[in-house]
Amino acid sequence: MLKSLVLSTLALAALSGTALAQGKAVKLAYVEWSDAVVATNLLAETLKTKGYDVTLTPLPAAAMWQAVATGEADAMVAAWLPATHAAYYEKLKDQVDLVGPNVQGAKIGWAVPAYVDMSSVADLKTKGGEVENKVIGIDPGAGLMQASEKAIKDYELSGVTLVEGSDATMTAALKDAIDRKEPIVVTTWTPHWMFGRYELKYLADPKGSFGGEESVNTVARKDLAKDMPEVHKILTNFKISLDDEQKLMLQNEEKGTDPAKTAKAWIDANPEKVAAWTK
Repeated sequence: MLKSLVLSTLALAALSGTALAQGKAVKLAYVEWSDAVVATNLLAETLKTKGYDVTLTPLPAAAMWQAVATGEADAMVAAWLPATHAAYYEKLKDQVDLVGPNVQGAKIGWAVPAYVDMSSVADLKTKGGEVENKVIGIDPGAGLMQASEKAIKDYELSGVTLVEGSDATMTAALKDAIDRKEPIVVTTWTPHWMFGRYELKYLADPKGSFGGEESVNTVARKDLAKDMPEVHKILTNFKISLDDEQKLMLQNEEKGTDPAKTAKAWIDANPEKVAAWTK
């Protein structure tokens, strides 16, 4: 059923571009996380400079992986490895092309505003009442949510509830708590614009429930290198620094900002970096 939904969603997106020149149409799948929005739009605008017509389709994480595995999407740049998306990759690794990292130094975990008197995930066992025994999460299909469930078990936080939502609802709850100077625990990751706007700290994870440092990877459909070698080469070269990505993420949070226009402006201002992707 999920596969059918993915196929129909992407088929509709593809149908909207029937006038696209054959061989110059590229379909990118992504999750509507702020970092994935930045990276996907940067890649899309870069491909457009080389004459490609690019379609972007937002999907849940599991459906994004499935879309690339089935070939309904050509690629995505939001694969968190080796831990966060390990289950997706293990299931589909024979059906996709793991191109490689596009962002290094990524991580996931739980964070609190700097003024909150907690330093470790374990602190919720005795201080959970300060945050109504809640951890504010994102979409339920995210690897971060699976890791959060593991943390609740590892640290024996049976009284703590992981609240499902989205990137947008999580950051809205964080803003509201900070405006009120109230304690809150949120699921989070780096890169994320919230670290550029607020004073936050990760809670230490001595049990390693959230894994260690990760990379965000580019994944392509099988045979893309043969079918569209120039596109595959750009995917291979596509790398972003944490600093560049987080600055763009913060820009995108300004009211009325179009991520595609933000990406295009960055590309126009950084021709040497784009040249390294398209060489």
